[in-house]
Amino acid sequence: MPAPLEKKIRDLITQTGPISVADYFAICLADPEFGYYMTKDPFGVAGDFTTAPEISQLFGEMIGVYLVQSWQTQAPVGPIRIIEIGPGRGTLMADALRVIAKLAPSLLEQATVHMVETSPKLRKIQKETLANYEDKLSWHNSFEDVPSGFFLLLANELFDAIPLRQFIKTDIGFRERTVTVNASDELAFSVGVAGIDSDLLPSNHKDQPAGTVFEIAPARVNVMTAIATRLVKEGGSALVIDYGYLATGFGDTLQAIHKHEFDPPLANPGQADLTSHVDFEMLMRTAHAAGAHIHGVMYQGDFLVGLGLLQRAGMLGQDKDHETQQEIRSAVERLVGEGSGNMGELFKVLAMSGQEVKLAPFVAQMDDPESANNLN
Repeated sequence: MPAPLEKKIRDLITQTGPISVADYFAICLADPEFGYYMTKDPFGVAGDFTTAPEISQLFGEMIGVYLVQSWQTQAPVGPIRIIEIGPGRGTLMADALRVIAKLAPSLLEQATVHMVETSPKLRKIQKETLANYEDKLSWHNSFEDVPSGFFLLLANELFDAIPLRQFIKTDIGFRERTVTVNASDELAFSVGVAGIDSDLLPSNHKDQPAGTVFEIAPARVNVMTAIATRLVKEGGSALVIDYGYLATGFGDTLQAIHKHEFDPPLANPGQADLTSHVDFEMLMRTAHAAGAHIHGVMYQGDFLVGLGLLQRAGMLGQDKDHETQQEIRSAVERLVGEGSGNMGELFKVLAMSGQEVKLAPFVAQMDDPESANNLN
């Protein structure tokens, strides 16, 4: 007996024919009745995966440092919105706000905090996590619902969860990859009839062998366009952190995670998290086309170290017992280290703003390299 969401997908395919990977992706995560993010708390040891804010407070604290110096550098006048799209359990925002309260209490006093979250289950958890700031908080179903004004925006592991389309190289060119029910009565990938404009493909697409996959994400383009356009109009800065690649290319990056292990993407719809790698070149091109100033893309490890993570880790471990110090060292390695299981190079950080300003660590020297040492 298939799970409820799998049955729903099978019924849809029976009625309308094979569905696109993008439609399958969207249904799995956001179906109102059985979607993964609508029904589950996926984060942490008890969930399916662990995000950087759940690994250590150090991550959110460094984001807080970044927000403070971004605000100081741009010196806005008028309302200030601190926005997070896809805020998980609220841990990142809680750690960042604690730092803002310490380093720049006037920023916290002036700002309102806006959480863009569609999951009722996660909203409830966020409200508990951020109870100390409830007078500052409001929740929205979309970015467009956030009131206008200068804003500081965070998007940590947002774009990887926005659906994408896949096209596969065949003898007659690239055709859209779809999901169907096969002869064995199982969900399976198939090849549809829709093609893709060759101008959207990398220049070497004719040299690729049959079976090569190309991914494109119009929905991600739409989200980035909305953020960048509003930055230019209202002022502010945005920080995008995700795993992905720096240059547009070929490859199948669709993956599912279930209980901290990789899972076949079609095996457990609604029960496993579904993601794909983010094309940072595409995000930068999109933001630039909308008129935003791009500060660049850095490895997460370099970004966090540049903001003072190592100094802050040393402070946290000072005078602590050996076990606590080892936990801090392990967390630092996970956040900034290279190699399998670590986030330092796999995750990238893209920064942009509405105007051309210098923001550390995307410049050679920080204006205040000791800022992280002021948190105690």
